[in-house]
Amino acid sequence: MRLLISTGEVSGDLQGSLLVRALFEEAKKRSISLDILALGGPLMKEAGAELIINTASIGAVGFFEVIPYVIPTLRAQAIADKLLIATPLEALVLIDYMGPNIRLGNKARKLLPTLPIIYYIAPQEWAWRFGESGSTDLIRFSSKILAIFQKEADFYTKRGGEVSWVGHPMVDNLKELPQRDQACKELGVDSSRRFLLVLPASRSQELRYLLPTLLRAAALLQSIDPSFFVLLPSGRQDFEIHLQKALEHFGVNGKVFASANTDKLKQNLFKVAELALSKSGTINMELALNCVPQIVGYKVSRITAFVAKRFLGFHVDHISPVNLLLNERLVPELVQKEFTAEKIVDLAWPLLEDQTVRSRMLDGYKKLKKGLGEPGATIRAAKEIFDIIKQ
Repeated sequence: MRLLISTGEVSGDLQGSLLVRALFEEAKKRSISLDILALGGPLMKEAGAELIINTASIGAVGFFEVIPYVIPTLRAQAIADKLLIATPLEALVLIDYMGPNIRLGNKARKLLPTLPIIYYIAPQEWAWRFGESGSTDLIRFSSKILAIFQKEADFYTKRGGEVSWVGHPMVDNLKELPQRDQACKELGVDSSRRFLLVLPASRSQELRYLLPTLLRAAALLQSIDPSFFVLLPSGRQDFEIHLQKALEHFGVNGKVFASANTDKLKQNLFKVAELALSKSGTINMELALNCVPQIVGYKVSRITAFVAKRFLGFHVDHISPVNLLLNERLVPELVQKEFTAEKIVDLAWPLLEDQTVRSRMLDGYKKLKKGLGEPGATIRAAKEIFDIIKQ
């Protein structure tokens, strides 16, 4: 049996790798010989997929921001199209990565009308929409949508989609955090320090728009309390030198962690961090599930922001998945003009020093976790995929 899984960016590669492992595990139980082809990244390759195209570094948010990725994206799409024609497949599995995967899904449905197409982790249209238009046409080409959020399942079911709610895969990946002293030892840092976790980027544009502000905020916090030390894990290998230079440029006392080590050090980072200063994205969920207080920020170019709001009617009540799911502003968010170092510090200090403020966020995290389903999401997704193929 041969499957093609398509995703992109760092977060997609992570989710894809978890699904690949679950698929191989389920295939073994069913005595199925399985090959998985992947448009993804190194984590999917490590999990056992054959990497056809590395899409982990292809991605941007905005209109002008995507220009550098047009040619790599077109090249990847051309390879994927040839693969659909030349390689017999039992199913196509799409993970997030809205633009390219919507195009690939439509293409596959036209070329292969009977091919099972499963969308796992669909675009978060239940949370944001452009103007008053309907949802994307993934309902039309998808044989099944495997939703990780109940709101996602409800959204697509009401619009006529064939949907199963499998739960959130991050619940599967939760591990017991180590003791603080052991975590510091693993990280190679002084356990007498206080630690700020800075998480600025999985996309190149985010280094430009987010990193300087986050590091200015870290520098201000260090000026108030010099015992603070910044932990800065790299989302991609090609970011590492840039991150190190940025620490030096802003005079921040901290340490950059290589992308190759980031995943295995995550639990240690979560354990020691008193506060995370983070971009908006999947990482917000990881922080919440590991009980790390956080402040979320995001920024795109002024032109992109203007066009999205003025001409496309883009609107969203919250940018962090944590707040979207809870439908409340539990985690502080700073967007565009509000995203400044001074405002980050104003929000950070109560979270660091006021136990009432801190406890409110941690209590909210418990509420969030209860709504994510029981452990076993990736195995449930793998079972659904094999069951759909058998039909």
